Amino acid sequence: MRDLFYGTGVAHSIMLVALVIGVGLYLGRFKFKGISLGSTWILFFGILMGHLGFRANADILNFVKEFGLILFVFSIGLQVGPGFFHSFRSGGVKMNLLAVMNILLAVGVTYAISAITGEDLRTMVGVMSGAVTNTPGLGAAQQTLVDVSVAAGMDAASAGASAASLASAYAVAYPIGVLGVILVILLWKAVLRIDHNKEKDALKAAEESSDNARRMHVAVENPAIFGKKLFDVIKGFNESDFVVSRVMHGDQISIPDENTVLEEGDRVLLVTSQSHVDTLRILFGEEVPMHQKDWLEKDHHIVTRRIVITNSKLTGKTLRQMHIRSAYQVSVTRVIRAGVELVASPDLYVQMGDGLMCVGTEKSINHLASLVGNSNDTLNKPNLVPIFIGIVVGIIFGSIPIHFPGIPQAIKLGLAGGPLIIAILLGHFGPKYRITTYVTTSANLMLREIGISLFLAAVGIGAGANFWSSIVGGGYWWILYGALITIVPLCLTFVISRLAFKLNFYQILGLISGSCTNPPVLAFAQGMYGSEYTSVNYATVYPLSMFMRVLVAQVLVLMAL
Repeated sequence: MRDLFYGTGVAHSIMLVALVIGVGLYLGRFKFKGISLGSTWILFFGILMGHLGFRANADILNFVKEFGLILFVFSIGLQVGPGFFHSFRSGGVKMNLLAVMNILLAVGVTYAISAITGEDLRTMVGVMSGAVTNTPGLGAAQQTLVDVSVAAGMDAASAGASAASLASAYAVAYPIGVLGVILVILLWKAVLRIDHNKEKDALKAAEESSDNARRMHVAVENPAIFGKKLFDVIKGFNESDFVVSRVMHGDQISIPDENTVLEEGDRVLLVTSQSHVDTLRILFGEEVPMHQKDWLEKDHHIVTRRIVITNSKLTGKTLRQMHIRSAYQVSVTRVIRAGVELVASPDLYVQMGDGLMCVGTEKSINHLASLVGNSNDTLNKPNLVPIFIGIVVGIIFGSIPIHFPGIPQAIKLGLAGGPLIIAILLGHFGPKYRITTYVTTSANLMLREIGISLFLAAVGIGAGANFWSSIVGGGYWWILYGALITIVPLCLTFVISRLAFKLNFYQILGLISGSCTNPPVLAFAQGMYGSEYTSVNYATVYPLSMFMRVLVAQVLVLMAL
């Protein structure tokens, strides 16, 4: 029992991590004036337990930390993958430029503090890594310091001790790196009087007016298409631009095929994206004030239903290859994937878990449902193979060294950046290559919460061991330095992003947490403001930010030598 409670064995380490997570999550339930730190309490309780003398095996703690972070970023990558490239095209360059600006501002503040106070620049690299919660940057800086010191003739033990001092500065500044970002968010949200509910509604409205699917009701008014078959009308247009869902001729409603003839005054229900609305108005005619129920009231035999693909054999097939319209007399108007509505173009690859918005008779849709599966029980079974194989590939990808002239240590994306990029690629391209990556929303959330909890607990316990002694030994200045490195760049980034670039609040949350490579703040933002928009923007800037954080940490170490 003594070893169980006060040792450093496997059982003790696991029990300590579980205790820290359990108590931290319980404390996260409490709010002060509507504000809760959520799972961030795990970090602070872990520091307390480490300070009180509770220790865990260093190797086990390191494994828990890295594996937890991998689970966290990988689940985010799978979630945002389907909409990632659309998000990047619509604002990714601007977001990444702002992220780089934030990183360079932090470097500038770090160097200025060292020049003004005389604090060793190597120590300040540790402070900076903690202030931006970037563990890979700390590790890269330590390795660079050891390599250069040994090459200069210093013995390995002395070089290792010099590198270890960076970790103490990192541990002291890390909590400030979490709290400081949260304080910046709360401060500027209040100063700029941001209503996060209105911001969320604005994002939804922007999505509906972008390339996401929308309904369009038009009257056939173009004399050039009177009496022509639908095939001849749309010939020459990109089939991915729109879907003709239904045609109303008088009081008769039909699901059109290639031989459907269009007459003057016919009403046509189209599903398209905002970017193609003007083209379709010219082709068919002006929009008319109709609603979905107007079609249903005219013909009770035609219904609209959502069915879900649960037949894994269909992953990697296109809607064209499934012959849905010709074989089942059903029109698929939209595909819902990971909460994103896509236009059901014939060349769209589908995967398990996709929702198909179908129009047709009840009997026809039931026949189609038998083909695609439409079984919720099947979806509840976890598909773990792509997840763990994806993690393997991600770790390999993150371990590939990237060499730059003049920098002795190669740059790597690390155990977080590599899996995140691979998860995004799997989420986006998986269906095309018959890779089923679907997991239920609840399963994805469970993976994410377990991952961030393990990460925070391990970081807290590890930092708590030397936390107080480092502060007493002069590290209290590191708290101030860390606060400046965290707060000054973020305040400037927040204000510039909001006032100059007019970014949405949730975009700024993703920008800040991603550019600081700060999973605790992402978890706080999602728990506090309840939106997944933050994750998309976090993933947009995270890869480049991780790369830059690692790079600048090594450059500063070289400048200090």
